[in-house]
Amino acid sequence: MDLPAGVKRRLDPAERYGLRLTLLAAAVVLVGIPFGLLLDQVKRNGPLVRMDTYAANHLHNWVRAHPLVKTVCEVVSFFGSPVWFYVIIAVAATFWWVRGRRRLSLYVLVTTVGGGLIDTAVKVAVDRNRPSLDHPIATAHGKSFPSGHTMVTTYGYGALLLSFLPLMPPRARRPAIGAWLTMVALVAASRLGLGVHYITDVVGGFVLGLAWLAAATAAFSIWRVERGRKPVEVAEGLEPEAARD
Repeated sequence: MDLPAGVKRRLDPAERYGLRLTLLAAAVVLVGIPFGLLLDQVKRNGPLVRMDTYAANHLHNWVRAHPLVKTVCEVVSFFGSPVWFYVIIAVAATFWWVRGRRRLSLYVLVTTVGGGLIDTAVKVAVDRNRPSLDHPIATAHGKSFPSGHTMVTTYGYGALLLSFLPLMPPRARRPAIGAWLTMVALVAASRLGLGVHYITDVVGGFVLGLAWLAAATAAFSIWRVERGRKPVEVAEGLEPEAARD
């Protein structure tokens, strides 16, 4: 069924606040539907969770039998770790601050810190234990759902990508977006291979991370327009003027 004309105008990215509303609507849908279904399965120990446990055990046993794969998982997992990530976020925020792009500096900082707080709050609320394995090849602190490594890779590298897109030539932007999604998938797979998360954990981390990235980007875009800047397409980067610095 077709949407009313007024709703179409508000969700149209060409309208003044259309893009921001579209991003916020996407965030709500991402959280409200798939994340809600995942959360329901986790809390009720539903069929998906039972399949989850079976897959986690078999994947972990396979990785444990292949030392090279184990090493690759450990290396990839490091690039989604909070310690590493907060270092590169600090470098990026300083870079934008020195160049006079204070909004971009605050965007990467607030997106990262806010995402970390959301991850912690959801972990505490859900209170899901990590996989219990006979011979674990890795251990991790805290609760299991959602995967913090997957979530921070999603919203953190996503925020960096959106802030640096204007500095990239147009032909490099699609490969950069592909590289971001590939990194998210690799980090998620590494956490499964190391046996510290279930499949529903990493899927939940991706969904929640993407939702938070969309909401933070929408808020930044509204702030930009309210400061007298023209609305932009997110695919062009958050602040195209940065390319002229």
